[in-house]
Amino acid sequence: MRKIINSTYVSLDGDIEKLDQWSFDYWSDEMDRYATKLLGDADALLMGRDTYVNFAAAWSGRAGAFADRMNAIDKYVVSSTLNGGDWGATTVFHQDKAVEELAALKERAGGDILMYGFGPVAKTMLDHDLLDEIHFWVHPVIAGGGSLAADGFRHRLRHTGTKALDTGVVVLSYERSNAAAAQ
Repeated sequence: MRKIINSTYVSLDGDIEKLDQWSFDYWSDEMDRYATKLLGDADALLMGRDTYVNFAAAWSGRAGAFADRMNAIDKYVVSSTLNGGDWGATTVFHQDKAVEELAALKERAGGDILMYGFGPVAKTMLDHDLLDEIHFWVHPVIAGGGSLAADGFRHRLRHTGTKALDTGVVVLSYERSNAAAAQ
């Protein structure tokens, strides 16, 4: 059985939507290798409509090994409004039948199915035991989009430690970075 793997960037205050405002500052060769491996191990992408529309606009005009893979890989989109897609090989699952379609997709032969973003589709998949792994890319920034801070409040932090507890809780320790102290 194939695995469905979710890969989601998140700020310390829970922002997963305004990535362009805070995530690019942290991109590195190591992150590139990890993201490339996730994509390379997959032979399909799964997205909700909003992610599909945004990714199609962002990636369809790009070139390079990662972009070429993003553009060539099979795409599955869950939507109640789209009837088809124009970004490579795209199959649309109607939202009303998504659970059954995704369960059947997992049963087909193939590699991992990679999902970017954590919205209604990911939540539905969790509710129906269809999501196998979640990779939260926690960024050391209070982005101002989550509940820890008011919108517009932003601070970069420096990671000082990680403690994994036996319950599965991970304690992440941070201090103000020099860049944050200068703000």
